[in-house]
Amino acid sequence: MGKSIGNWLQNTFGVLKPPSLTVTDVLEIIILAVIIYYVLGWVKNTRAWVLLKGFAVLLLFTLTARILKMDTIYWLTEKILGLGITALLVVFQPELRKGLEELGTKRFFDNLGLLDSTRETGGLFSDRTMNEIVKATFEMARARTGALIVIEQNYALTEYERTGISLDSLVSSQLLINIFEHNTPLHDGAVIIRGDRITSATCYLPLSDNMELSKELGTRHRAGVGISEVTDSLTIIVSEETGKVSVAFGGKLDRGMDAEQLKERLRLFQNKTLEQKRFLFWKGKVKDEKQADE
Repeated sequence: MGKSIGNWLQNTFGVLKPPSLTVTDVLEIIILAVIIYYVLGWVKNTRAWVLLKGFAVLLLFTLTARILKMDTIYWLTEKILGLGITALLVVFQPELRKGLEELGTKRFFDNLGLLDSTRETGGLFSDRTMNEIVKATFEMARARTGALIVIEQNYALTEYERTGISLDSLVSSQLLINIFEHNTPLHDGAVIIRGDRITSATCYLPLSDNMELSKELGTRHRAGVGISEVTDSLTIIVSEETGKVSVAFGGKLDRGMDAEQLKERLRLFQNKTLEQKRFLFWKGKVKDEKQADE
């Protein structure tokens, strides 16, 4: 009896031997892991992330129909999936082109976290940048100078930067005021801020088609709401007609803000503690979490 059990165990588990790995196999695994990580990071920072989740739901529905032998539904979903892949390639052609362009630049390594990030570990932007934005905003509001300032969060605004003029300048109240001064070359359009730098000016933004917005709002406000509907950015709008300051975020518009309210919104948007933990962890710096919180 014992001998037969031993034979059975040997026959059953004897074939389950760990595969032999060579240096080439290990290198191949590392390369594939890096590629998968980069692709997932790229997808998350583009519009593809939302559509990819919908595509995954459709795929799950197709598998369910296959398992339950719902032949008609399976045939329909299979055809839709086939068309969906082609549609994704067409819709996300700009993002695919941008991803291929980054392969030959140092930004490829920046996205992988192999090089130091240009964004401060203290948050999306520094306290100095926050104070400069607030100061410029309300100086322009007092002078009735229209302004549109977009602050990037996780969603990359590169496609909108390309519609404007590249600056790559440190944020300062004087520079923001000069950009939006009447009859200057850069006053028309939006300014995009990433971290502590103004990356581009005179940028074109998508207009919101939200019918619930007040009819008295002009193109500047609709552009501010529009960019907040398709990205996770925060937009500051200064009305040229009334001098009032508004903030657009998540498709919603908060109007008539004062300096303290704007500073509090920016402080929440800054997200200092969470950003610091994330970058310290990825950079491999061994620090106590309590120190990171401080």
